[in-house]
Amino acid sequence: MKKFDSLPCRLYTARRLTADVFDFWFECPAFAEGALPGQFAQIRLPGHTLRRPISICGIDKERGMLRFVFQIRGGGTAELAECEPGDELEILAPLGWGFPIDKTKRTLLIGGGIGVPPLLGCAAGLREKAAACLGFRNRDAVILEEDFKGLGARVSIATDDGSYGHKGLVTGLAEKEDFDVIFACGPTPMLKAAKALGESRGVPCFLSLEERMACGIGACLGCATPLLGEDGAPYFGHVCKDGPVFDSRRVEL
Repeated sequence: MKKFDSLPCRLYTARRLTADVFDFWFECPAFAEGALPGQFAQIRLPGHTLRRPISICGIDKERGMLRFVFQIRGGGTAELAECEPGDELEILAPLGWGFPIDKTKRTLLIGGGIGVPPLLGCAAGLREKAAACLGFRNRDAVILEEDFKGLGARVSIATDDGSYGHKGLVTGLAEKEDFDVIFACGPTPMLKAAKALGESRGVPCFLSLEERMACGIGACLGCATPLLGEDGAPYFGHVCKDGPVFDSRRVEL
C-alpha cells in the first residue's frame, strides 16, 4: 500500500457515549497494522468534498480495527454519527506523528473534553505507568473513564461545575501527580498550562494540537501553525504533516 492511499473500511460497531459524542470501530487491517497513538485519520463522507479529520482513539492490530470517538461539530460529523454498522466509508490513515511512548517512564496524560480520546491509546501502551487527569464541562460530558481504568491507568476527573470529581481545572489535578513526561490534548488554555507544568518540573511535554485539516497530508496549507526550530527561529509548520503531536518546546501557544 502506497503512502497516503485511502481504502473503503467497514463500520463494525457504533454507539453513542453522550448526547453528541459517538464511539465507532472500523475494520481496516491495512491501517491498524501501522497505526500509533496520537495519529489521526481522514474520513470521507458521501457528498462531501473534504474529509473529516478524526483522532485515532484505539488500535486493535490483532483484529485489524481502529476506534474513533468523535463529537458532532458540524454537518459532516452529524452525518458521520448517523452511519450504521455495515456501512463502508473511505478512510485515509494513519496520518501524522503520534506520541513517543516509553513504557519505562511514568507518564501524565492530561486531556480536556474531546481531547481525551487520543490519549486512550497511550494508556493502552503504558498501563500502570499512566496517570490520566481528564477534564470535562460537567458529569454528563464525562467519557472513557472506565476505559482508562480498565487499562490500569490511575484516573482523576475534573469538571468545570463540580458535578463530578474535582471542581475546577484539570491542570489543578495534574499538579498533584509525580511523572517523568507529559502527554496532553485539549483546548489551548489547557495545553498552555500543561506546557508550563512540564517546564516547572523540568520534564518533557508533548502536545497534540487541533486545527482544521482539509487534506491531512500538508498539501493544502490550511493547518499552518507557528513553530520554533531547533535553533529557536520561528517558522510555520503544519499540524497534519509535522504533528499533530509536537514537543512543547517547539510550539508557540
